[in-house]
Amino acid sequence: MTPPATGTIWAALPVPSFMVGQVNGRECVADCNPAAEQFLSLSRRAVLNRPLARLIEIDAEINRALERCRSNRAPVFINDASLVIGARKPVMCSIQLAPMVDRPDLVLMLITPREIAGKLGQVDGIRNAARSAIGMSQMLAHEIKNPLAGITGAAQLLSMGLEPRDRELTDLIVAETQRIVNLLDQVEQFGNQRPPACRAINIHDILERARRSAEVGFAAHMRIRDNYDPSLPPVWADGDQLLQVFLNLLKNAAQAQPDGGTIRIRSFFEQSLRVRAADGRDVALPIHVEIIDDGPGLPAEIADEVFDPFVSGRENGTGLGLALVSKIVSAHDGWVSVESRPGRTMFRISLPRATDLDGRYAQQEELS
Repeated sequence: MTPPATGTIWAALPVPSFMVGQVNGRECVADCNPAAEQFLSLSRRAVLNRPLARLIEIDAEINRALERCRSNRAPVFINDASLVIGARKPVMCSIQLAPMVDRPDLVLMLITPREIAGKLGQVDGIRNAARSAIGMSQMLAHEIKNPLAGITGAAQLLSMGLEPRDRELTDLIVAETQRIVNLLDQVEQFGNQRPPACRAINIHDILERARRSAEVGFAAHMRIRDNYDPSLPPVWADGDQLLQVFLNLLKNAAQAQPDGGTIRIRSFFEQSLRVRAADGRDVALPIHVEIIDDGPGLPAEIADEVFDPFVSGRENGTGLGLALVSKIVSAHDGWVSVESRPGRTMFRISLPRATDLDGRYAQQEELS
């Protein structure tokens, strides 16, 4: 296997990085950077063309993930995988896979050990500050809504004795007050810390509820097409919270195309993605839902931040819709990702199946 051409950026990457390709049906290393040499305690020459499995033992279905990345030409992320090198102790790492544009036979694999991620501890401080800001916003939202209700009522009473021309002003007061109340409702909803009430559910029932609501409401101007896998097993989730996730994604797609377009909903089963849950469990995420639109795509300047609170690419957007999606999916031990370019934006939700979660599905069946 011919190593790819690499340069100073490749050598300067601070995390172990590998180019991986297939040789006789086995995933082998086509190249590695200096950080990878240090990580393996082996020289680049000793690593080239060797099977990846002989160099690193990974407690995730890495071969499936590499094949998925290669065939779909799309990134794959694996959180908190346990890696073992030789006789060393296991190391917890995050793995990022990305297809190479100029070498379709190769996949770029970046390994971020927890020790390296720990050096970025400032991120935790930012997240804590964000949580504090959100909590303050939720409290203020609750307090502000009470006087707004009084303002709305007073404006409506005033309008009853006014001429039509003057009534336009009170109507404006009522409309703008209601707009503020709607924004405050979203802030309160985002700040809701209620954990999901999970049970075994059919994901397609939730998708159809979201679709029907969209077709008669905010997405009436859109064409909605579906491609469901009818063999999908039940997911372990809170149906109401998942409904909110899919409604937010459908609304996001519809608002991106005010003049109409097509939204495609796809479900499928694929086992390569695994994450480490907050309580330390290793959770497989084999059930995937994609919501795809043919709109203009995400603005490049916010593409990497769309799941952060108060980040929006729309005028007068609150920036809470996608942040709420991310929050709910994370609470389900799931994963949400986005790929966007002009003419195609795809949000993918990955969720655990009920039967994978420590027998809780069986317990639910006994209780029902």
